Amino acid sequence: MHHLVKWLARASAVIGGLVLLVLILLTTLSIIGRELSKLGHSLGEGWLGQILIASGVDEIKGTYELTEAGVAFAIFAFFPVCQFYGNHATVDVFTSALPRRPLGWLRAFWEVVLALVIVFISLRLYEGMQRYLGNGETTLFLQFPVWWAYAVSVAAAAIASLTAIYCAYARIIEAATGRMILPEG
Repeated sequence: MHHLVKWLARASAVIGGLVLLVLILLTTLSIIGRELSKLGHSLGEGWLGQILIASGVDEIKGTYELTEAGVAFAIFAFFPVCQFYGNHATVDVFTSALPRRPLGWLRAFWEVVLALVIVFISLRLYEGMQRYLGNGETTLFLQFPVWWAYAVSVAAAAIASLTAIYCAYARIIEAATGRMILPEG
């Protein structure tokens, strides 16, 4: 199970990273297109202005919709790798002086709390997807069903939930036995 969860967490993060790269490229091309379109209209009657206007260069329609859906997916795609490697932000000013055993139980407690929160958010996201699936709402410009964005986020959230539950279980075992299972953050 350990290797499967580790592989899922890493694969999810890689896919999330690729989605972010595509969004960066899309946004960059859209901005360049918008600025070239403005330039073409400001140059007006000149030959360069006519070429830019005739080429149809403009911003990419639906960039905001794709960015919104892609970033939501990426957030859930990065949760598992942060969870597995224990790299969520922590403030250990008061806990750094604790002995190993109480610190292990404290980590296990917060890992269980975080797992419950991630599972809760995932379930709410799934319910939201069901609502949009039923009402047929589409995005403004691209007209793709809103539930599609929810569906990919639910898939990433399911991996995040599985990882969170496994990590909570592993931290409890670590606290009880003193044996390290998960990597230290």
